[in-house]
Order: sequence, then C-alpha cells, then structure tokens
Amino acid sequence: MTNDPIKASVGPANRWADLGPRFITAVGMVVVSFAAVWFGNTTFLLFVVLCVTALVWELSRMCQVARPLLIALLSGAALLLMALLPSGYGLPFMMLPVVASVGRIGRERMAFAMFAVMILLSGFGLIQLRVEFQALWLVWLVLVVVMTDVAGYFAGRMLGGPKFWPKVSPKKTWSGTVAGWFGAAAVGLAYVLWAGAPLQVIPVSIALSMAAQMGDIAESALKRRVGVKDSSALLPGHGGFFDRLDGILGASIFLLMVEQFIAFPPVPV
Repeated sequence: MTNDPIKASVGPANRWADLGPRFITAVGMVVVSFAAVWFGNTTFLLFVVLCVTALVWELSRMCQVARPLLIALLSGAALLLMALLPSGYGLPFMMLPVVASVGRIGRERMAFAMFAVMILLSGFGLIQLRVEFQALWLVWLVLVVVMTDVAGYFAGRMLGGPKFWPKVSPKKTWSGTVAGWFGAAAVGLAYVLWAGAPLQVIPVSIALSMAAQMGDIAESALKRRVGVKDSSALLPGHGGFFDRLDGILGASIFLLMVEQFIAFPPVPV
C-alpha cells in the first residue's frame, strides 16, 4: 500500500468514485460562472476578484506564506485596482502580492512568485476579454477549457493507456490528453458553424486546450513538490479553486499572448 496521497486514489476500484461529487460541483460552478458572465462586466469583475482571492489563498497555504488570508485579500484588491485604473497605472499592482510576501514565504519561493503573478495576469486577461469582446468569446474560452477537462476525464478513465507524465500527474494519460484536443476542436467547430467564425478558430481552440493542459500540469508539479493532493477542500470532488481553474490560468495567459499575432475576435460581436 502506498503512502503517497497523490497516488492513493489511482486504483481501478476508485476510477469513477469521484464522478458524483465532481458532477454536482461542476454543474454548480458552470451555473455560477455563466451567470457572472451573463449579468455583465461589473458582476463578472467581482466574480473574478473572488476567484483570484481564493486562488492566492490556496497558493499561499501550499507555499507556507505567513498570513495567507491577508496576502489573498491584498491580491483581490490589487486585481480590482488593475481593472479599474488605466493599464499603465494599474500594472504595478500585479507585483504587489509578491513584494508583500518577500521574507514570508516558507517554501517554493520562486514558484509562489510565478504563480501569483500568473493568477493576477490571468484574472486581468479574463476581465479585459469580457469588457472588450463581450460574452461570446469569453464563453468560447471557458468552453474550450471545460471540454478539454471533460473529454480528458472520460477518455482517460475509459481508454487508459500510457501515462502522460506519471512522475508529476499519475492519473493523466495520453488518451485523455488527445481527447481533450478533440473536445476543444469540437468547440471551435461549433463556433465556425454557429457564429460564422473562420476555420482558424479550430486550431486556435486546440492550442488553447494544450495551454490549459500545461497549466494543469504546472499546478500538479507544484502540489507534488509541496506534498499535497489538492490545493484545498473548498470544492467537493475537485479539491480547491486552484485544482479547478489551473486550466483557465494557462489558457487565458496564452490567449493574451496570441492576441498579439492573430486577429481577435475573428468575427464581429
């Protein structure tokens, strides 16, 4: 019997044990998320600020930062200022949680600094996406990440096969990884057929899926280094906000970068 908490639930008997809690929690998260998107920029802004606050709190606890709640609240306030102030004035607040934590980080200092900045940058990117391009393309981004996760979950457990990176994430398989790409491509195809988007949306969706998977892998690597299975227990069946939103972090940051090289949005909104 293994004492590794990350490997404890990998056996065949537990393959589908988390499906019920995962489904219920996922439905609740989808409803709340899409409601926040639907009700407009201010509601979505507050929703993202709350998510970022929770993410930094979980990150601070994993990295043993002193007074993690204070750092988390500071991060939420920093994001709020980043969103409300002109970009040039708000940008310095992105580094504020890292600067405030110097000398207070118990372990994985560099990882904390990188992830804290990524979390705020991702939150800012999502807010800007909602403001500049409205709900249509924000929903597209979320659907790509959700389909990547859903397709990967079911394909990985049904098909199994070679592991993607067993030392970091023992549950992830190549079958689930590739299925995630197909799921993202299906979202892109739906936008081509329904919204009149060009075919370019399909490969962009696949690239975002890959970025989401890398965000997931990066968070798994951090959890393994600090010796925890989940970032917290706030979301039954999913662990914590970090466990659920790591893909959004990777995808939204990647989208911020590729916007510099491709026309976005690809169709009028």
